[in-house]
Amino acid sequence: MEQARWANRPEGSNWGDFGPGDQIGRMNLVTPERRRNAAREITTGETFVLSLPLDRPGTSLFAGRQPLSLFAVQAPDGEFHYRRPFSRNVPGATDVFSDDAVTLFTQQSTQWDALGHAGYHFDADGDGVAELVYYNGFRDDRIMVPPGQEGGPRARALDVEKLAMTGAQGRGVLVDFHAIHGRDSVAIGYDGLMRALELQKAVVEPGDFLCLRTGVADLLLELGNAFVADHARHTGAGLDGSDRRLLRWIADSGLVAICADNAAVEKSGRTQPSAAHPMSSLPLHRFCLFEMGIHLGELWYFTELAAWLAAHGRSRFFLTAPPLRLPGALGSPATPVATV
Repeated sequence: MEQARWANRPEGSNWGDFGPGDQIGRMNLVTPERRRNAAREITTGETFVLSLPLDRPGTSLFAGRQPLSLFAVQAPDGEFHYRRPFSRNVPGATDVFSDDAVTLFTQQSTQWDALGHAGYHFDADGDGVAELVYYNGFRDDRIMVPPGQEGGPRARALDVEKLAMTGAQGRGVLVDFHAIHGRDSVAIGYDGLMRALELQKAVVEPGDFLCLRTGVADLLLELGNAFVADHARHTGAGLDGSDRRLLRWIADSGLVAICADNAAVEKSGRTQPSAAHPMSSLPLHRFCLFEMGIHLGELWYFTELAAWLAAHGRSRFFLTAPPLRLPGALGSPATPVATV
């Protein structure tokens, strides 16, 4: 039997609750029964695509990430596989084929964060010395193969393939912050979230995917290439990861993922770390990805779905949102679909 890889776990975390080798965290709560119950939210069979076009944003919101690049495949003879007659290989064939390829940063547009996306220095050994670890105590030097090493770069554990293998399918619950706050830059703590849930008669139960509309994706589509990082930081609502009551509610609710139409789910920079006061710069990421095994989805798109749900007095829907089955990757593009 596999042994726990930690002697000390973060206070309030669920490390080990799903087994010492667990790599999907709260996705364990999406049982076949809960998935069947989620399918009962389908009444009309209408669908809504919850992703941005993957070439948006057309500018990078984070240093190092670059927009999508689509290009034609070049054959060994130097010609491109673009409107290439098959008769060059088979005389008399009437077929014409086109092949292309893409360079896509896995977390540039609509995306999932893998649990291995965020690691933290934490004293998992209980010896007073903090080491770099990830969810469920996985050690950096055991699971992360850096660039330049054989097989790298890749994650040996906690990669996005683990989420893909769950199906990433269940009941979504939409909370429309934009309907309450517009595009005002607002940090939503426990009280703000409870108010929104009450106003919109939304209920979150164990196994649910909490989806948050802030309006940021709408602005991104409106501005196109003029949309920059400052727009992402200073537009719309985001969760306040420094609110301990909010974090406790997230833990107690049993939700399995939080998906938002903004760039980080949370409002960053509320409290800045320093040498004198070391802390996480993105506390919700630390709590969800590192402590609780709760996946995060960023830069989703909810506008048409939100309008339909509001018109029908609903907040729930059936969600299908698998990432790419990409072994070793720490994030993935997604094309989530809501069925109502």
